[in-house]
Amino acid sequence: MEQLTAPPARVQESALAVLNLPMHDVRVRPLLDELAREYDARYGNLFGRGAAAEELNRYPAAEFAAPGGALLIVQENGESVAGGAFRRHGPKTAEFKRIWTHSAHRRRGLARFVLAELETLAAHRGYSRVYLTTGPRQPEAKYLYLNSGYEPQFDLAADPETIKFLAFTKDLEPRG
Repeated sequence: MEQLTAPPARVQESALAVLNLPMHDVRVRPLLDELAREYDARYGNLFGRGAAAEELNRYPAAEFAAPGGALLIVQENGESVAGGAFRRHGPKTAEFKRIWTHSAHRRRGLARFVLAELETLAAHRGYSRVYLTTGPRQPEAKYLYLNSGYEPQFDLAADPETIKFLAFTKDLEPRG
C-alpha cells in the first residue's frame, strides 16, 4: 500500500488518506459496487442489458497495476469515499477510468482531488497525455473534465445521447 500526497484544504476537514491499491483489495469493492448500481440506474438498457457489469469487468485487474497503471482510493476515517484508476492507453498516454465519489460524499471537491492525484501519478510514471471517456448521462463528469482543462473530442453542441461516449484528452506537465 502506497500513501500519496496530502489532500487540499477544501477537502481536509477530516482525516483523508490516498491509497494506491490493487483491484482485489476489499477497500475498492464499495466504490465499484456503487458505481455499478449507478450505471444501471442512469443508463438502464441504453447500452444493453448488463452493460454496467460488462464495463466494470472489461479490463483485467493487471492493467491497473504498476508500472503502467494504478488504482487510487481516498479514504476518510477508514471509509472508502472516492477513487479512480488509470491504465496504459498508448506509449505516452494513460486512460483514466472509474473516477468516482461515493454518493454520500459528493459536492466536496473529492472528484477534482482524485483527478489531480491521478494526473500527478501518471506524469510521475512517464505519461505525457491523458485520454478518458464518460457517458452521456453523466453531465457532472463532463463539466468536471471541461473545468479541469480537458479538451473535448466531440462536438459540445451535439446531443450527448447521440454521441454515447464523450471522449476527452489533456496534456500533462512533465514530473520527475
